[in-house]
Amino acid sequence: MIEIEIPFGDRGVSTGNNFSGRILARLPEGSEILRMAEPEPLNDPASSLCEALARPIGSKSLAAIAAEKMIRAHASKRIPHACIVVSDNTRPVPYKGPNGILMPVIRTLLSVGFAPQDICILVATGTHRAMTRSELETMLGIEPFELGLEVVLHDCHDETGLVYIGTTARGTVAKINRRYVEADLKILTGLVESHFMAGASGGRKAICPGIFGEQGTFIFHSAALMAHPNARDLQLEGNPVHEESLAVAKMAGVDFIVNVTIDGSFRITGIFCGDLEAAHTAAVARLKSYVGIPVKQQYDLVVTHGGFVAVNHYQAAKAAVASIGALKAGGSLILVANNSDPNPVGSDRYRTVLAMLKLVGAEALDRALSSPDWPFIPEQWQVQEWAKVFKHISMQDFIYFAPQLDSRDWRDLPGIDGRILLSSQSAHAKPSANDIPAIIDAAVANFLKKRNFTLADVASGRCRIAYLADGPYGIPIYAGDQP
Repeated sequence: MIEIEIPFGDRGVSTGNNFSGRILARLPEGSEILRMAEPEPLNDPASSLCEALARPIGSKSLAAIAAEKMIRAHASKRIPHACIVVSDNTRPVPYKGPNGILMPVIRTLLSVGFAPQDICILVATGTHRAMTRSELETMLGIEPFELGLEVVLHDCHDETGLVYIGTTARGTVAKINRRYVEADLKILTGLVESHFMAGASGGRKAICPGIFGEQGTFIFHSAALMAHPNARDLQLEGNPVHEESLAVAKMAGVDFIVNVTIDGSFRITGIFCGDLEAAHTAAVARLKSYVGIPVKQQYDLVVTHGGFVAVNHYQAAKAAVASIGALKAGGSLILVANNSDPNPVGSDRYRTVLAMLKLVGAEALDRALSSPDWPFIPEQWQVQEWAKVFKHISMQDFIYFAPQLDSRDWRDLPGIDGRILLSSQSAHAKPSANDIPAIIDAAVANFLKKRNFTLADVASGRCRIAYLADGPYGIPIYAGDQP
């Protein structure tokens, strides 16, 4: 047997530590562990950030831009306002601590004369739930609050807090958070990682969908764009989701971005500041240099995990879709996730469409979503991503385990509840991360029996099993399918 480590728990965002918990499990001898390349982390992220702010990509320094905004506002006899857009806690952005990216940006603005009370930190929640004060302090640190900066949560439903800025060529109605639109200085921050719809996160996505009105998602996340073959991990060129997001961001205007890339241990591997497109393009190039995992042959069984992002079932779709490149059509998938969000599945709308997927299947769901009679339901896009998985494998060949889910949740979820694989004694206890090794053992044994494979078949390579050590962050790329 070979031993695998499954990251499972919370992560110290400020220090770049690994997950606080790592579960040890086993796979049969002959199984393979697939990892993305090990990028070299920055030796001194704090110094690198100062350098990037002063000598950015494709733009003037942040201090110079901020000073110009101050002068223009004062010339118009106005108090200058700045808006710094930050991600919510579904992204492991290193905002706080000695290597955090937020306070150096704030200090730069203060140094040229912006008053703390005139700097707004806008949390790009998109269509996600609102964060609590405690969650915000954990993510951002206490310093912004102590300085008196206003921290505002974007609300995609609040029409009074949105400003219409135009309609894209595809028909997206662009309504953007009013605090951002009315700010003199507009700054985006975030993490650039692989994204299963937009190709990569970061850059333009802080605006669309980060501080977007919900109505805008009707085109941006429409069934047609989601089904496009270029709407996938690591693909920007010809990706309509990326193109639409960028179009909206350019309409809204962006003065400066601060984006980072990180490794599997959440250490910063690159800092990319400056122009919206130029800095983001450089970050994506850095990302592509190590996250792609070339796969010459696909596997009968893939085991993976939800990583930091899978705070609920909705977000866990990213790990499932990322596994497709390594997984044979008709194969089996085991996914474990720490659905730690107060709502471990997702919104009621997500549950509704997910239940429909479970009932009618992937092909029928796609037909329904593409019908002119279908009323667009926000968050249907994530279910459409799950449908991609179930076009590739059967729901009966998908094992999912998150200890936070119960039998009521499983009424809506496609696949097999990992809890039913536990022994009768364990099944009566409250599920926990400690059950993961036993669930994986049982799931592998059931897979071998169902497919008439033996342990000797795995050892000889006749049956191929792989563990995706990086979960949703490493992207298996099957031969001939490289973006």
